[in-house]
Amino acid sequence: MTLSLANKQVLLGVTGSIAAYKSADLVRRLREAGAVVRVAMTENAKRFITPLTMQAVSGFPVHDDLFDVHAEAAMGHIELARWADVVVIAPATAGFMARLASGQADDLLTTLCLATKAPIAIAPAMNQGMWKHRLTQQNVQALKNKQIHLLEPEEGSQACGDVGPGRMMEPTEIVKKITALFENEALRGLNILVTAGPTHEAIDPVRFLTNGSSGKMGYSLATAAREAGGRVTLVSGPTAIPPPPRVEYIPVITGQEMYEEVMIKIAKCDIFLAVAAVSDYRCEKTADQKIHKMDASIQMTLVPNPDIAASVGQLAQKPFIVGFAAETENVEEQARAKRLRKKMDMIIANRVGRGVGMGSDENEVTVITASEEVHLPSMSKHRLAAQLVKIIADEFKRKRKL
Repeated sequence: MTLSLANKQVLLGVTGSIAAYKSADLVRRLREAGAVVRVAMTENAKRFITPLTMQAVSGFPVHDDLFDVHAEAAMGHIELARWADVVVIAPATAGFMARLASGQADDLLTTLCLATKAPIAIAPAMNQGMWKHRLTQQNVQALKNKQIHLLEPEEGSQACGDVGPGRMMEPTEIVKKITALFENEALRGLNILVTAGPTHEAIDPVRFLTNGSSGKMGYSLATAAREAGGRVTLVSGPTAIPPPPRVEYIPVITGQEMYEEVMIKIAKCDIFLAVAAVSDYRCEKTADQKIHKMDASIQMTLVPNPDIAASVGQLAQKPFIVGFAAETENVEEQARAKRLRKKMDMIIANRVGRGVGMGSDENEVTVITASEEVHLPSMSKHRLAAQLVKIIADEFKRKRKL
């Protein structure tokens, strides 16, 4: 099975329609596609399907109260709005659509929709007469004008006995439509090479030198580049993340192995994303047997690993190079110097710590090129990757005058 929504964070809103019984199946279908799903319900939705059912199929407690005192201690509804990569309202009643079209925020679900920066898709479900009504159609147009994606209702028999448009789109079709929201053609036809994760440099058979990289940023960028139409190769150090779908995946352990794989692939590469946190040094000699603890200290001689990004920057026919600079101080200054030193076209700088960067699910970065600097605030690495891919594609085309 293709995980078309692998690691995507989907917030599913359920409103008070008889079609709410399909929402449980929709959660199952989304999860089968690889998504992580959280559910928010209106009070009327709970008349048709229980929160316990939605919790069982999603694996998370259901959100149903704007004034939850436990969640509100951390502004829970705002955190949920930030968490989502996409917000899907299925089913969406005529009343909910009217409130959203007019910008009301009088319950948890409408508040989430106004607070999120993620794309919003709604799947209407209502009586055919209500769907055809002039006021409903005005609300539909108002929502479209606000860049809210409409998952058009289907025609057929309805619970009330009527026949006509107003049936909620089937869950399998909704999953296809949501998948398409993440796809574009920004990198269509281009070969993208991504490095990700840490490297492990052996000390002895059971110990190694490494760093705190989780690989999340690199994997998110590989996924976003694939969704943008690129042909993506991911060279990854050891991580706990499953390989992204529809990506050529090359696992490695050491910095030397990563260097060798990159240099094999680089000739056919249009854009090189050097995201991996490669260990700067390795042991000159690796012990054949486990080093046992002793009272006396031990000494290790470290030698430099190959600098992959700098090596690519020295090539006569080099690709468009994007590097990363994870720093603890003077972040932008260090990144600017690194970009020039390694002959990169673009560098993405971030401060390590404070809940962002290495090992975190979020990141906050500054994109630096020869001509401009763009700051992107803290957000999920999935959403950040999509924004970065657009910036990278635009800069690549500007430089190549495509």
